[in-house]
Amino acid sequence: MTDNPNEDWRRGGFGIYIHWPYCEAKCPYCDFNSHVSRNIDQSAWKTAYLAELHRYAQETAGRTVTSVFFGGGTPSLMDPETVAAVISEIKKLWPTANDLEITLEANPGSVEAGRFVAYRDGGVSRISMGIQALNDPDLKRLGRIHTVDEALSAFDIARSTFERVSFDLMYARQNQTLKEWEAELKQALTLSIDHLSLYQLTIEDGTAFGDRYAMGKLRGLPDDDLGADMFDLTQDICGANGMPAYEVSNHASDSAQSRHNLIYWRYGDYLGIGPGAHGRLTRNGQRHATICYSNPKRWLDAAALGNPEQSREVLASCDEATEFLLMGLRLREGIDVARYQDLAQEPLDPRTLEHLNEIGMIRQTNGRLIVTNQGFKVLNSVTSALLTS
Repeated sequence: MTDNPNEDWRRGGFGIYIHWPYCEAKCPYCDFNSHVSRNIDQSAWKTAYLAELHRYAQETAGRTVTSVFFGGGTPSLMDPETVAAVISEIKKLWPTANDLEITLEANPGSVEAGRFVAYRDGGVSRISMGIQALNDPDLKRLGRIHTVDEALSAFDIARSTFERVSFDLMYARQNQTLKEWEAELKQALTLSIDHLSLYQLTIEDGTAFGDRYAMGKLRGLPDDDLGADMFDLTQDICGANGMPAYEVSNHASDSAQSRHNLIYWRYGDYLGIGPGAHGRLTRNGQRHATICYSNPKRWLDAAALGNPEQSREVLASCDEATEFLLMGLRLREGIDVARYQDLAQEPLDPRTLEHLNEIGMIRQTNGRLIVTNQGFKVLNSVTSALLTS
């Protein structure tokens, strides 16, 4: 199969996501597909990942891979030999960009200097660390198994081993004040970091926090006004330190933006490999949504038979346009309005655009639709207004 050079996915790029489903412990706020297991057959997982790469390579021959992302779960629990084998196989099966970005997520509790050197030698070029908080009481409350000292030690190991290191922090935590968040954020920015993912704590159904919240037992969460103040403070401090937001929750200099996540936000194609992984794959001019079986054993058994996808559905053009809008408006660069119109086969409603512009939610420049700082605070309402008009 030869891809049409005009296919829409090319405007976003092509990447590969590998999902590792295991963690040492399940965090109470986490709604990702992660599991705790003491007996993991690393060899079986390596075999399954390699088989899936070969299966997908038959559908995407000749595409240039620009990024690979090992997510989870806690991929730093993977044997370095498994990671290296996956990277090596990708490079055999596809052309890769000269500046190929290969990211591996790590939790401080699973960091060892020797493993990090092995990951680097196997081809990993970027580490994303889930630190989440810089004080021990909040780490304990969040269910994290590391301390602040362990987190900072792990960061030092990562920074001395890899050229690019990102880490995550959550704000709007229980009983957190604006002043405390300011001090914590400023501390993070002193660590020679080049990328920060800064998320507001959200309470998801089906999590331990969600259950506690429903019973009225999750106290001390900030109100909307404090959450908005924390968001504004985050933009101001990061911007003043040369790390503006390039996406709602992600901050970096231009040279340190996550290329893999940009594939999602710019609506490219990506393979989703592993339990519960989602993908977007264009074939013969049609973009498909793929979803893998979420149960690790079921996925592993199905991968051995070459059919671990629970579903693969053709996306209607209107659904593609909706996804493009939802993802692209998260970016500071916004979306190409003409591209939206090509996907939707109709323009955005001019009256809605005029109204959102008048109230300061969006701006339009050089053919692009961009959400303002005020608009980012109510992004769901902005996108809903655009999609329902």
